Amino acid sequence: MARELLPVASGRRTLRAVGGLLRPRAWTIAAALTILVASTLAGLLAPPLIGHIVDLVDDRRGAGSVTWPAILLVAAALVEGALSAAGIARLARAGEGALAGLRERFVARALRLPLEQLERAGSGDLTSRVTGDVTVIAEAVREAMPAMVTSLLTIGLTLAGMAVLDWRFLLAALVAVPVQLYTVRWYGRRAGPLYAAQRVAVGAQQQELLGAIDGAGTVRAFRLTERHLDRVERRSRAAVDLLLRGVSLQTRFYSRLHVGEYLGLFAVLVVGFVLVRDGAATAGTATAAALYFHGLFGPINVALSLVDDAQAAAAGLTRLVGVADLSEPPGAAAATPRDASIAASALGHAYVEGHPVLHDVTLDVAPGQRVALVGASGAGKTTLAKLIAGVHRPATGSVRVGGAPPAAGTDVVLVTQEVHVFAGTLAEDLRLAAPEAADAELRSALDLVGALGWAERLPSGLEAEVGDGGHALTIAQAQQLAFARLVLADPPVVVLDEATAEAGSAGARVLEAAASAALEGRTALVVAHRLTQAATADRVVVLSEGRVAESGTHAELVAAGGRYAALWSAWSSQR
Repeated sequence: MARELLPVASGRRTLRAVGGLLRPRAWTIAAALTILVASTLAGLLAPPLIGHIVDLVDDRRGAGSVTWPAILLVAAALVEGALSAAGIARLARAGEGALAGLRERFVARALRLPLEQLERAGSGDLTSRVTGDVTVIAEAVREAMPAMVTSLLTIGLTLAGMAVLDWRFLLAALVAVPVQLYTVRWYGRRAGPLYAAQRVAVGAQQQELLGAIDGAGTVRAFRLTERHLDRVERRSRAAVDLLLRGVSLQTRFYSRLHVGEYLGLFAVLVVGFVLVRDGAATAGTATAAALYFHGLFGPINVALSLVDDAQAAAAGLTRLVGVADLSEPPGAAAATPRDASIAASALGHAYVEGHPVLHDVTLDVAPGQRVALVGASGAGKTTLAKLIAGVHRPATGSVRVGGAPPAAGTDVVLVTQEVHVFAGTLAEDLRLAAPEAADAELRSALDLVGALGWAERLPSGLEAEVGDGGHALTIAQAQQLAFARLVLADPPVVVLDEATAEAGSAGARVLEAAASAALEGRTALVVAHRLTQAATADRVVVLSEGRVAESGTHAELVAAGGRYAALWSAWSSQR
């Protein structure tokens, strides 16, 4: 199946989205900016006060004359520090609130993405956005954004202060601007595409790692370890190469900035020398101007260096907004199932063009009926199950659940062998399927699937922490938990895709009993890993090379002596 990454928003759309998130926090941002302006003005008192002290010393005034300027200098520093802390805190609070809103929109939309789209994109693309991109943006909001705002305010007000001293100092300071603007433009053209490529490369790297880890058993069984290690290495090398290119780009960026700084400082010193020589300015005024410009080194470097963080954050923002702004699939809630029947007609599907997996498959399941799908590996069982569950859309033919397409409001639950235990209490994990369920309902669901015994033996029972960082559940227990969630969700139609395959022989018997109890009264399509599941089904459908080879009850197919009979004979002889 060709990989198709999740969308990335345009720069304009990203700006609109950010504006919409910041608008409700406009007053907080305005208050923060006001406080930061006051803080910057307090800080700008230092160079004139120092210049005044220089003039006092130059005029050979007594030591007592510098007392009050020194006191004012200390007071200005204290006021600047207090106001700066308050303003930055307010600004960061507004930014964190906006980021939280974006994260919530992203997660809400990601949870509603069609499973087919997620499978095409690969889990690495989504996880890299949730982890790497969110981390980069969060760091920008907490550190880069306040630093950028304070730096820009300092630069603007400092240049205004230099103009107040003498307009010629301002002109001298502006000598550095062309070099700095050229450097930023040069860097921006290269950094944007580079950081975007880095995010994609990291996503591909995570996808390769996740695939290798998830399929570790198969990789070892088929002795494909070296091949997979080579693929992981190539993905990792590509990501590292892009990172090193970024480091090289940053080094050249800073070296060019230094050229502009020293040119500007040289120009200010020359102008100060000329003005003092001609009597147009005092030595204190020239000192204040030089201090002002030297004080710009830090803010200018911070502002321009933060272009680097801004580029990375912007790349991450476009990827988050690209998912958060995805529209719902057309007609996603247009149909309501009339019953719990399944009707698949002339289904054909291919993950790669020209290599069909299913050919003209027709299947009808009556409400409340349990049908087992049987066949060799690669026969198309999982593909058929995913088409009926709505994970994929068929290339040809149609699927209807209760008369409605499976992606159009039908209540179909897919349970696979890949079960996730969510971090939190056992009760919270169960209530993901039924948020309003009382403890008695949770215990009833656990009891139905044979899990109440071990659940009550946990240190705190339903309040025991499970999942990451909590009590570790066995494979069979985790699958029983999934069946209990299925009972609580109470869907009319269930698709089980080898949901008992990961447990051993003893665990399989426990899980088969749990599955049978959970499916009671529901329409079920079961991809049978063990033929004991097929033997208890109402009907067995045998797939071979993507086609329906046989269909009937267990007894009928065994008596017919065909493919299923051969499979059953081989299965029975191994038990």
